[in-house]
Amino acid sequence: MTELRRGVLGPCVLALLEVRPRFGLELVRDLAAADGLLTSDGTVYPLLNRLRDAGLVTSQWRDRDGERARRYYSITDAGRESLTAFRADWAWFSATVGGVLNHAAVDGGAGGKGRHQ
Repeated sequence: MTELRRGVLGPCVLALLEVRPRFGLELVRDLAAADGLLTSDGTVYPLLNRLRDAGLVTSQWRDRDGERARRYYSITDAGRESLTAFRADWAWFSATVGGVLNHAAVDGGAGGKGRHQ
């Protein structure tokens, strides 16, 4: 499950940022609140750097009166496109895995080709 969590963390961050910009600790808290999704706070900040380097998010420092400066992250158009593609793939993938786990999608042969091969 650890690898699966790690693989979906990026799209989950993009989905949270699709709603509104957030600062790093806010993302950590929101992901931790999603039961079992975040197992270590230390994974979020390197992930945010990778997403920024890939052009999927941007960041900017905001300094509000009476509060310390925080780096807020926002999703880019490329991030939205990536998230849309992931959602389509995830729907297919989760249905396929669910079918196999529940013995509903096993056709007994290797001749059937799925959509994503």
